[in-house]
Amino acid sequence: MKDLVSIIIPVYNAEKFIEDTIKSVINQTYKNWQLIIIDDHSTDGSVNIIKEFTKNNNKIKLIKLKKNNGVAIARNKGINLAKGKYLCFLDADDLWHPEKLNKQISFMKKYNCPFSFTGYEFADITGKPNGKKVYIKNKFTYKQALKNTTIWTSTVMIDLTQLSSKQILMPNIKSEDTATWWNILKQIDYAYGLNEILSYYRRSNNTLSSNKIEAIKRIWNLYRNHEKLSIPYSLYNFCHYAFNAVKRRI
Repeated sequence: MKDLVSIIIPVYNAEKFIEDTIKSVINQTYKNWQLIIIDDHSTDGSVNIIKEFTKNNNKIKLIKLKKNNGVAIARNKGINLAKGKYLCFLDADDLWHPEKLNKQISFMKKYNCPFSFTGYEFADITGKPNGKKVYIKNKFTYKQALKNTTIWTSTVMIDLTQLSSKQILMPNIKSEDTATWWNILKQIDYAYGLNEILSYYRRSNNTLSSNKIEAIKRIWNLYRNHEKLSIPYSLYNFCHYAFNAVKRRI
């Protein structure tokens, strides 16, 4: 079980995407992994698709929640079940490059870092990369993270021998992942960035406008209510956040 990677996928009504997402884990060149899929009480065919994979692969475990609890609670359930040295998150509609785990584990070992993330590329609804790539810095502090939400959940890897599961449990709030990265970065010096495109962020064009408005509300709420930042410091960080968010998408 040395260097086992625990991968957590929260699922809610993802029948259009989950098959490709699971296959992107199975197709990893690094094979020492366990996949924990937490179904957050889906009402579509997601569970049936997942069950087909569990029949033939004992490394894939399905946990079905009895009611819809939200993504933070689903991920936390997976965190508590993780057995690996390393922990990764993958959203149910996103994809990994086949070398993602192999390259990131080598990177984690090289720098002995507790928390790393990678670059990524946006993809269309079919999963086809569209050329919009996000490259990242090699080190990222808490103060930098307040100004730039470039740490994307499906790129994160955590060393559970250096950070406890308690330190990475996600708060049950909107933008729970960003809040979690900030919480971790207040406890360590840096998150380390592997500046390679190893994940693919699938998004639908018809939801982008509403997502932008919602993102603005969420980030402001995090500044003021989760981080307890002053209004001037919140505005300072927000201006940088908005600039960086636009730059990632052009």
